[in-house]
Amino acid sequence: MILFKQMLILFFLMMIGWILAKRGELDNKISGFLSSLIVNIANPCLILSGCLNGNSMNRQTFLTTMALAVGMYAVWILLAEIAIPFFFKDRAERNVYKVMFVFSNMGFMGFPLISAMYGSNALLYASIFMLPFNLLIYTYGMYCVAGKIGDKRSVLKKCFNSGVLAGIAAFIISLCQLQLPDIAESIIEMLGNLAAPLSMMVIGASLADMHIKEIFGDYKLLVFSLVKLLLVPFAGFFFIRMVTDDVVLQGISLVILATPVGSMSAMLARQYGGDHALASKGIAITTLLSIVTMPLVFWILGL
Repeated sequence: MILFKQMLILFFLMMIGWILAKRGELDNKISGFLSSLIVNIANPCLILSGCLNGNSMNRQTFLTTMALAVGMYAVWILLAEIAIPFFFKDRAERNVYKVMFVFSNMGFMGFPLISAMYGSNALLYASIFMLPFNLLIYTYGMYCVAGKIGDKRSVLKKCFNSGVLAGIAAFIISLCQLQLPDIAESIIEMLGNLAAPLSMMVIGASLADMHIKEIFGDYKLLVFSLVKLLLVPFAGFFFIRMVTDDVVLQGISLVILATPVGSMSAMLARQYGGDHALASKGIAITTLLSIVTMPLVFWILGL
């Protein structure tokens, strides 16, 4: 019920963005600015808010969470390399599906949802998943789409972005039990609170140029979406339970498993000459379906 309520709230925020885009008040230029604001300021502050008010994480919990994050990405990549070429023969199409399968929408949907469901302290767990995510999106993801990896300096610069640096800062503050000034904590929390509404409005705006028939008319993409949003979370949950009995960590991991295709899929495809239209449709269909599938997954698994 809690998750369904949160998904309903996120859906209405998406609709606000969709309506504003339809009216021409939230165009591509403004959406680009808001995306930069979310990625570089709001989400990092949301991550930092997880270490405020005395929230902390011990070494064993950190290692368990990191092992779980690395293990999940290793399994995703292995499945992508084995299964997807079997179903998709066209190279460009196949590679976009690999990226869509491995990388979910952690920043724009996962983080705000985890914060709403489990509280800001849970973002300390969630930010650990960002470390392998950033490393892999600019190496494996880039290789899938472009057939090459950028130079080391460029890759490192992209990997250590503001989100990752915020996660590292949160760990240091948490482990050292540092106390930030009250005014700094207030600013961080206020900026972090922008993440959820702005993220969902930007996602809603991105759907404004797409027709429902265009989104749901690709049967291969529809089947892929159901596999990603239903089969993967159910199967992945049994792997998660073997690694940890921490209910909060199980829930956070399941949110990450069940979130829709990440926006980076389309960005990489557009930048490196991949099938960005397919990636955009994948983001749209999985985002819309996740409003129903995420509550369903959590309800069936009893979380």
